[in-house]
Amino acid sequence: MDAPRTSSLRRRTLLAAAGAAVATASAATGAQRADAQPRHRHHPAHHRPDLTSRQQAGQRVVYSYPGLTPPAALLDAIAAGEVAGVIFFGENISSDSQITSVIGQLNKANASSPVKLPLLLMTDQEGGEVRRLPGAPVSSEKQIGAAGDPAGAASTAGTQAGQNLAGVGMNVNLAPVLDVYRTAGNFIDEYQRSYSMDPAVVSSCGHAFIEAQQKTGVAATAKHFPGLGAAATAQNTDEGPVTLTQSLSELRSVDEAPYTAAVCAGVKLVMCSWAVYTALDSGHPAGLSSVVVQRELRQRLGFTGVTITDALEAGAIDPSYDTGTRAVLAASAGMDLLLCSARDASQGADAVSALESALESGQLPSAAFGAAVQRVTALRGWVG
Repeated sequence: MDAPRTSSLRRRTLLAAAGAAVATASAATGAQRADAQPRHRHHPAHHRPDLTSRQQAGQRVVYSYPGLTPPAALLDAIAAGEVAGVIFFGENISSDSQITSVIGQLNKANASSPVKLPLLLMTDQEGGEVRRLPGAPVSSEKQIGAAGDPAGAASTAGTQAGQNLAGVGMNVNLAPVLDVYRTAGNFIDEYQRSYSMDPAVVSSCGHAFIEAQQKTGVAATAKHFPGLGAAATAQNTDEGPVTLTQSLSELRSVDEAPYTAAVCAGVKLVMCSWAVYTALDSGHPAGLSSVVVQRELRQRLGFTGVTITDALEAGAIDPSYDTGTRAVLAASAGMDLLLCSARDASQGADAVSALESALESGQLPSAAFGAAVQRVTALRGWVG
């Protein structure tokens, strides 16, 4: 079973105290990358026939691990070409030098991989209370949205976030949050994670953050599509099912509006939420719904980048579904990357095994699977 841990509410909301002592060092290291620009390498835009089914499956899975030291099983999977990336949490970071050393280990293992692409090394560095690395951006999204020049403040935060991550060797930020909150203190506003109640402000801030951060060579992730701004304080998808009932008109004019700006800004990834949206698909959480992923995000909004799930172990998903079932259902709905964030490398391995079996059996069609792998391949080339 993949029941969420009791600390899951804090997992995506609180700064890890363990790294707080190294804020100055992290900021200084990040500053060294202030002028870093993304390097765009060419990769063939076709299926990867050179990879085994398991390696192709691995291109769609992001792993996590407990504590400060990556386990040998994770390093072995990376070397075998069966890992797309790794997500880092506060418990994985004790100092700037420590996480830089860990990333060096991961990259060394990846040098042996037949995939020959950089790993996607990611964390949540939204700003304010939601920071896994110490240091910038210090301001929360709500503080940025209330600034005299919100877009300018968001641009500064995006640059700072990119420099901070790049300074320790990370290349993907699971930010910005583009949820448009409805009431003070609700789920997304409780920790000041939303720029504003005004979709126009959220749109301009999100656009500015994305453009600025990606100029540092760190990919941005717009989340949580199609929006968690209407969720009440207790409606936490990490903990249990969430159903949101706003009309289709409201969903598109308010919640989805910032994603138009994000797509225009060239955002590299979009994370889908695990809430159910009755106006779109009353039977499936967004990340398991082809209506949400394919019709709304790709067809209606024109997003052509990489889709990524929220935590695959989330309590919002039917508890009878094991990791493999969740992975296959999400991939079938159109999710390119599966975020295995339970801090257990075996979770990622289970997801890879399930995708491998589904690809070989035809349950997941090879053409669509190959297209997802190619989108991830393009992203890994971009961050390289």
